Amino acid sequence: MVAAAVAFIISLFGTPVAIRVFTAMKAGQPIRGGLGLASNQGKKGTPTMGGVAFILATVFAYVAGHVALTTLPERQIAQEGPTMTALVLLGLFVFCGVVGFLDDFLKIRRRNSDGLSAKGKLLGQLIVGGGFGVAALYVTSTNGQTVSSEHISFIRDVSWLNVGKVGSVLVFVFVIMAMSNGVNLTDGLDGLATGASILVLAAYALIGFWQYRHWCGDTAYANANDYCYQVRDPLEVSMIAAAAAAACVGFLWWNTSPARIFMGDTGALGLGGLIGGLAVSTRTTLLSIIIGGLFVIITMSVVIQIISFKTTGKRVFRMSPLQHHFELAGWSEVNIVVRFWIVAGICVAIGLGLFYSDFLAVMG
Repeated sequence: MVAAAVAFIISLFGTPVAIRVFTAMKAGQPIRGGLGLASNQGKKGTPTMGGVAFILATVFAYVAGHVALTTLPERQIAQEGPTMTALVLLGLFVFCGVVGFLDDFLKIRRRNSDGLSAKGKLLGQLIVGGGFGVAALYVTSTNGQTVSSEHISFIRDVSWLNVGKVGSVLVFVFVIMAMSNGVNLTDGLDGLATGASILVLAAYALIGFWQYRHWCGDTAYANANDYCYQVRDPLEVSMIAAAAAAACVGFLWWNTSPARIFMGDTGALGLGGLIGGLAVSTRTTLLSIIIGGLFVIITMSVVIQIISFKTTGKRVFRMSPLQHHFELAGWSEVNIVVRFWIVAGICVAIGLGLFYSDFLAVMG
């Protein structure tokens, strides 16, 4: 709660500072011409790279959260200093954001929409995902627990889906890259990616806290129950997810239509990296496909469009990603954003329902 409150306040009051700074730096969002999108009208020059605001807010909030932890009973403090789980999650948030920042910076410098090449962006994500993937799998806690696992997980590790250490790192990288690009593709309308990310992050805050309350690392619980969650530092996971969600709420105040600032690739890639890390650390890798269902749907619209055009020469959608199809169909930007938020909320509700039903099935 402390971390979330601090993140919200810093983001809410820090984002206007970022708006003034990026405006003074003439860090306006370049807009591709000739797309025929109503949402592009009047957006040229709106400051971008706003993801810097909520990324920094989350990092500062994590520190504040740890200060608050020192006031709790000793049993509830997993570790006074930063845990490996926190280093992995915040590292993904920051360094995926750095890849996005480079892309945004090049767009601004060149005064067009060409930032990092697709290969360059993917290479950056690969390096970040690979580095933190190795740390997540090979750095163990005092009880031998790692942030990641050698098993592919659904609601917890699936025993027969053991992919080994190398395979686990590859899965980790794939999840980070998929989520980063999924959130990035979802960005494009005022508040769309921000609102959807808030819902997904809030879901992982709840999952992390539930796992903490039924954690194998808590001997008082594990010794009295047959079922517990084999994860590492679930309270840290919950704290970071809650802080990031609250930081995005503060940012959404300024990012909602008409947006006064865009998150840019800085924010989109950072959020995607964090969400991917949350999925792996909570052992809900496959469940994240449902929880982050809106990102998956929008990504698939791009994949379908590319495959259809290259194989048949025809387009399935008027334009991809999917939100732009509805723009060209005449939907207003606000209608698309709100309705897509509803879809994101439904996906989150289904994912949380499956997570809790698994617990009831095991305990019952």
